[in-house]
Amino acid sequence: MEERLLYFSAVLLAGIFAQWLAWRLKLPSILLLLAFGFLGGHFYDTSRIIEDQTLFAIVSMSVAIIMLEGGLSLKFRELKEAGMTVLRLVSLGALVTWLLSTVAAHYLAGFTWQVSLLIGAILVVTGPTVIGPLLRAVKPKKPIGTILKWEGIVIDPVGAVLAVLVFGALFAGGEGHHSSVPLAVGRTLLVGGGLGWGTAYLLTYVLRNHWVPDFLQSVVILVLALSLFALSNHLQHESGLLTVTVLGVVLANQHAAKVRHIIEFKENLRTLLISSLFIVLGGRIGFDDLAMVWREALGFLLVLIVIVRPISVFLSILGSKLHWREKLYLSLMAPRGIVAAAVSAIFALELAETGGAFAAEAARIVPVAYTVIVGTVAFYGLLAAPLANRLQLAVKNPQGVLFAGIRPWSIEAARALQRAGFRALMVDSNYQATRAARMAGVAAVNANILSDYVTEEVDLSGIGRLFAITPNDNVNAMACMAFGHSLGRSNVYQIAPSTGSEGSHGVSSELTGRLLFGNGITSAQLTSLETSDATIKKTKLSETFDEASFRERYGKDAIILFVIRENGDLAIPAGGTSLALKEGDTLISFVADREGDNAPLPSPDPQGPKTPLP
Repeated sequence: MEERLLYFSAVLLAGIFAQWLAWRLKLPSILLLLAFGFLGGHFYDTSRIIEDQTLFAIVSMSVAIIMLEGGLSLKFRELKEAGMTVLRLVSLGALVTWLLSTVAAHYLAGFTWQVSLLIGAILVVTGPTVIGPLLRAVKPKKPIGTILKWEGIVIDPVGAVLAVLVFGALFAGGEGHHSSVPLAVGRTLLVGGGLGWGTAYLLTYVLRNHWVPDFLQSVVILVLALSLFALSNHLQHESGLLTVTVLGVVLANQHAAKVRHIIEFKENLRTLLISSLFIVLGGRIGFDDLAMVWREALGFLLVLIVIVRPISVFLSILGSKLHWREKLYLSLMAPRGIVAAAVSAIFALELAETGGAFAAEAARIVPVAYTVIVGTVAFYGLLAAPLANRLQLAVKNPQGVLFAGIRPWSIEAARALQRAGFRALMVDSNYQATRAARMAGVAAVNANILSDYVTEEVDLSGIGRLFAITPNDNVNAMACMAFGHSLGRSNVYQIAPSTGSEGSHGVSSELTGRLLFGNGITSAQLTSLETSDATIKKTKLSETFDEASFRERYGKDAIILFVIRENGDLAIPAGGTSLALKEGDTLISFVADREGDNAPLPSPDPQGPKTPLP
């Protein structure tokens, strides 16, 4: 028992450490997870801890949770621009990928045609476990991000069902697979879609009527999803992935019950599962397995990247309105993830149990699949950000600022940011305020910062920070909570609550963002400066004019809003942290006019800001 306890705790520890290390090194986390698992498996035989059937049952249930979480992230409104492209990619694109991968597996990897058809079906999938982290890191513009997210989630049950149909038609003989392929597809759609859709509406009714307390809601949905997954697979082989995906999608798009807290719980659970699964599965591959197939596998991998994916994409979206840059990016983005790893391992085991001529090939399926997974993750993961930047589909290191609330001083601050090369976007529910921002040459949206429209419809590419500066402390705190998930809690800021520090009767510090410009800078103080002759000032520090000189000239009341480092990075002064200023830094500050030495920023060009937005 102690051996098992040590093993599983070591897997969890190694998995989370690999995730953290990947974040620090800006690498795809799956690369490090597989590397940790591979090295661990070389020194320790995991088969001593858990036998194959039990392991694959655990893997299948974990994949079900990951697919549920993926479904919960899909919104139908995202398909306004991308719906037809997604449909083509998961239908015609999947078919082309399957056929071309089959040919490549036969001629390059040396598999028989029957096994090649199975491998081609397995490798149709891409997967949310890889696409999701890449999209969060790259933040591509719409509709590319939407297309990749939907394809990565929807294609998984499509690929899994296709693999089941191929296996049943070619290898199962008469053992339980008497149905024709069209009938099997119909049963899969009926069982998977019906169970998922019906259960989602039942859950919506239950949650809407508050029949389950909040602290049990996430767990109830999790257990119910796993039970449905098992039941669906029992009724129709491998239809469970479709069931949980449909369950997640329907729950995400209904408006009768709140499920956001459930989504956050599933995301945390997904990270833990991915960290563990890749290490455990990677530990099952030995040097001997890779040495047996590495030549054939590398050739197969190269064809998948250079020929199969581009052809399938360009044939699928032939005649679409996508720009050629968007088409090119789609054709160079198809990493395989946990579903490919799990499905390949499961079918390799089933194929080995059939005996006969195909059993010998079963031992080569998993090493080839893992070579494809590692290769595609490495290639696409390292290419994703530079390619998106090169094709102008994303902003490298997005540091732009989203202003929640519009004040006269913030309009001038946003103009200063734009002139420095950063994107500035302002949101306010007051039409006159947004009109004033637009007249000044700053992009502005007339909407509530807490609305779904802002978080899901507005293009936030290039935005890396939130400034909540409305006069309402509660709105500021809620805005920071809403955007803390997507931007990161270290990148959401708000004006210090007017009611004072922690311990007062104001908003709890646990719910607020980082305090802008310092603990004592409130909205009232900024408003007071607005009514005086204060203005936005841009100052570059030098050897002869340092921070002390700045304070001596402009006084202790001068508020440093932004610091542009010499390397172009944007630093934000915030309460509780020390921001060391040095020679070469450029300060954008809000200062009072002292003896007329300040002048407002130049009037905006009628055609817009002089510095183009990233």
